[in-house]
Amino acid sequence: MNEKYNVYLVSDSTGETLDRIFLSLKSQFANFEYEKKEFAFVRTQQQIDKIIKECTDIKNSLILYTIVETKLAKYISNQSEINGVPCFGILGNLILSFSKLLNQKAIHKPSAQHVLDDDYYRRIEAIQFTMSHDDGKKIDDLGDADVILLGVSRTSKTPTSIYLANRGYKTVNIPLVLDQQIPLVLDSKIKACVIGLIADPERLVEIRRNRVALMNDHKLRDYTDIESIKKEVEDSKILFKKNNWPAIDVTRRSVEETAASILKIIEINKHK
Repeated sequence: MNEKYNVYLVSDSTGETLDRIFLSLKSQFANFEYEKKEFAFVRTQQQIDKIIKECTDIKNSLILYTIVETKLAKYISNQSEINGVPCFGILGNLILSFSKLLNQKAIHKPSAQHVLDDDYYRRIEAIQFTMSHDDGKKIDDLGDADVILLGVSRTSKTPTSIYLANRGYKTVNIPLVLDQQIPLVLDSKIKACVIGLIADPERLVEIRRNRVALMNDHKLRDYTDIESIKKEVEDSKILFKKNNWPAIDVTRRSVEETAASILKIIEINKHK
């Protein structure tokens, strides 16, 4: 039986970067059992002392940290070593390497990535735009969109849209329903990158049946009927091919993987 580890994620900012890195790290190990504790905005030696004291009292503890202030980063590293707690700095060596490469000194400022610059406000604007255009709610200003996603129900349009919005892309998602016409504006030349999302009908049946069960509405026969779903998917493929819109099969893709493919398509279109 594998031992269980107590993982302490220590950050001098929100901890978002560290959490994402740990998510990628743990995915590489099939038999990694752990309990995670997160500590955000750690900016004093007293806070670090308290964390290390807790680590020494609990078996199999380890620390991952993103602390950019040099003195504090050295402190957590030294105190961990003194107390025999495995400790790994995520950004330290990378910042040092970049500093040497760029031949300039890093500012070592916590939360520097959260500065309220043009990029920040662009992402906020994209999120607001995307939320107001979810599920085809609003289609009168599609010309302002960066990305337009089309797909039948339960092809991850909404979560993918939100992910893209967080990356700064104004995204509209429009559901494809049997016998319903797509907005005529899509037939014209618009700057947005139009992308279709498809999925395996068998997988869609499973997802939709779970949704219907949660909604406790069993009147939606066509919604969960395999033959109806096959026709929906086939019709969507025909539509995408007819309009030369790229299509992505999301059946075995995470939202992040789908979004990465979309960003690649956007990049290719930019250089056409």
